[in-house]
Parts: sequence; structure tokens; C-alpha cells
Amino acid sequence: MQQPTAPTIAVPENWQTGLAIVAHPDDLEYGAAAAIAKWTAQGKRIAYVMASKGEAGIDGMHPSEVGPLRAQEEVNSARVVGVDTVEFLAHADGMIEYGLPLRRDLSRAIRQHRPDVLITINHHLQFFSGHLNMADHRWVGLATFDAARDAGNRWIFPELLAEGHEPWHEVRFVAVFGSTAPTHAVDVSGHWETGLASLREHKVYLENLGDVGDGPFQFLTAHARDAGAAFGCEYASYAELVLINEPF
Repeated sequence: MQQPTAPTIAVPENWQTGLAIVAHPDDLEYGAAAAIAKWTAQGKRIAYVMASKGEAGIDGMHPSEVGPLRAQEEVNSARVVGVDTVEFLAHADGMIEYGLPLRRDLSRAIRQHRPDVLITINHHLQFFSGHLNMADHRWVGLATFDAARDAGNRWIFPELLAEGHEPWHEVRFVAVFGSTAPTHAVDVSGHWETGLASLREHKVYLENLGDVGDGPFQFLTAHARDAGAAFGCEYASYAELVLINEPF
């Protein structure tokens, strides 16, 4: 797969609250975490919502054991980058479906947290390498876009009103990290190592991937260094911006 043209536009940072929505623990730690570390250091407030606990992620351990373990690793990881709110929904790891239940759950989370921006990861069919992107990532990404609009319409999921969740139509954009069609970049110089440290908190999960050593960290760092060189800084993370209420 051909690499996209390097973005030359910075992700806007004139906002204060963000909500990161992904499928599993560790999804944010492959690039987005460094940007989140930068933003929380600026005083921005960011919360995490995971559609699942990643309970199907370790082949040699039963999901009943893996779910709580991976959830705790994500809580530990989030703290490294300045995030103290991590919530887990009840969707089944590996079997997350796009549909109204997922859109409703994400719309509820958006109404509860009332963020300026949303953060997620690659929703496209493939990764940069050309390998297939798993369904959970694709469906949660797609549902995140739609929930950003759903959350602002009181007549969509009116049961949320009965729960006390008033509409929220102030989401400006969704920043998609790891996208195969990036449009913007974040200068994460000075925060890259913090992002890597957050990934290292997924100790048991990484150990059970096999003898990976520092391979993922070296690969991610090389990619961030190349992105930084193209963007004019030491390290950068690419993102695709999907506008919701941001002026065109």
C-alpha cells in the first residue's frame, strides 16, 4: 500500500475537553497516546471509553481472567498520559457489531462527557502495510462518527433523555490516529517517550504476543521520527480529521 502524502496542517488545539473512543485496551497507545500526553500537559481534560475490555486478546488465558487484567493495564496506561477517567462498555471483544446499540452507547458517553473533540483510531479497511484492519476497530470508528451527530439530536435515542442525558451538539471534529488517509499532524516532540511508556503498561498483553522485545517500540519511534521530519519537528503523530461542527 502506498504511503499517503505527509500532512502539513497541525491538528487544532484551541479546545479544552476530549473523549477518546476505541474498541480495546491498548488501541490508543500506538501513536495517539503521545498526542494525548501533550494535550493533558496543556491542561486539557480527556477521558477514555473502551467498547470492550479486550477479553479475547490473549490466546492462552480465559476471557474471564483477561478482561479485568487488560482493563487494569489500560487504567495504568491512561494515568501515564494524564488521563484518570477510563470507562468500559459491555460489547464483546472480537464480536463488536456496528448498529444502533453501539451508536446508542457511544451517544450516551458523548452526552455524559460533553467533549469538544473526539479521538479514535483507524477505521479504514486496511493498515498502512496493506493488512486487514480488524472489524472491531472499523465498526467502533464508524459508530463514533455517527454518535457524534446522534448525540446532538434529541429525537435520536430519546431514551437517553429519560436517563437524564441532554443532547450535546458541540463536538467540533473527530481526530483519527493511525489512519491510512491522514490530513493533519500533531507535534509530539517532548511527549513521545511518555506515549511509549503508556504502551509499556500493557505488560501482560505484550508478553503474550510472543517474543516481540522492543520491536513495536522501535517501529513506532521510526514512524514518528519520519513523520516529524516531514512535519518539521522531532516526532509527530498523523491524524485524519473528520469535521462534525467545525467550520469549513
